[in-house]
Amino acid sequence: MSVDVEAYYRRYGPQVLRRCRFLLRDEEQAVDAMHDVFVQLLRYQAALKDAGPSSLLHQIATRVCLNRLRGAKRRPEDRDDELVLKIAASGDTEARTAARGLLDRLFGRVPASSRDIAVLHLVDGMTLEETAREVGLSVSGVRKRLRALSAVLQELEAA
Repeated sequence: MSVDVEAYYRRYGPQVLRRCRFLLRDEEQAVDAMHDVFVQLLRYQAALKDAGPSSLLHQIATRVCLNRLRGAKRRPEDRDDELVLKIAASGDTEARTAARGLLDRLFGRVPASSRDIAVLHLVDGMTLEETAREVGLSVSGVRKRLRALSAVLQELEAA
């Protein structure tokens, strides 16, 4: 059974657009990213099941937007963008590099879904209940994943 992408677009399009706006902070890019999310859905619709669409679309939107942000850092649109990126990257480079390294090691030790849970709850400010609903786990499952992340982080900081 494949998913009805058109119905998903009508029902979840505004939610996906809000997520893209939040991450990209640019209306035009957010709209483009939202459309990319649904293109991904079209591409894989035959393999998808009609279960947990809100969570699936949230995850796809997050990945599409993060990929766009990473791509923008590697390929600035023009010289002004390149200058802005250089300014944004300046500052305490050593601290930023250390933080990135720690996050890479942290997320390399836990399931990808734990990263999504951390972003939803700690960055996006969703409640445990909202996070659980988005990722298709119980509230206690979300708490368990967050505790595991915290334990791994403490272990990494101690090393």
